[in-house]
Amino acid sequence: MSFWKQAMTFAMLLAIAPTLGCTPVSANELPERLQAHEAPRPVPAVAFKGQRDEDLTLASFRGRFVVLNIWATWCVPCRKEMPTLDRLQSRFDKKDVVVVALSLDRKGSEVVDKFFREIGVEHLVPYLDPSGRALRELGLVGLPGTLLIDRNGQEIGRLLGEADWSSQTMVEFIKAKAGAATQP
Repeated sequence: MSFWKQAMTFAMLLAIAPTLGCTPVSANELPERLQAHEAPRPVPAVAFKGQRDEDLTLASFRGRFVVLNIWATWCVPCRKEMPTLDRLQSRFDKKDVVVVALSLDRKGSEVVDKFFREIGVEHLVPYLDPSGRALRELGLVGLPGTLLIDRNGQEIGRLLGEADWSSQTMVEFIKAKAGAATQP
């Protein structure tokens, strides 16, 4: 393909990107595979159980920046990324940025607690949705799936599949979007 055809193709892609709901940004500004929305989107009122079996929804976290990760102990990519989510949470005060690790395990908290102990999770609180409704309600097609939710409860982006949530790029992106300070 000639240089001019390549240039025109690239220009056309940039022109239609906003109509596809994508924000054209450079690779340096957006972590790999993260889909950032041009405008915040409403999030369904997903219901789940907390650590003490209390009823919660995402509204329970309003005022904080939420990294909502939908996962299960039987999901190999989920198991691989969980330590990175734990490290991510260690970088932020939970009153400011909270990682909500929402497990779809049907066997309940015993399985999740055991897994967290096995891999040495220190900073995450296990949340449970054994019904799996959150997966459907959030429009996720597989595990793991992660939504970034702003302080007003609106989705600003999502990432499908395994990611290194503790990478410097990801931490800096979340820090910038949340307007939060990181901890040493």
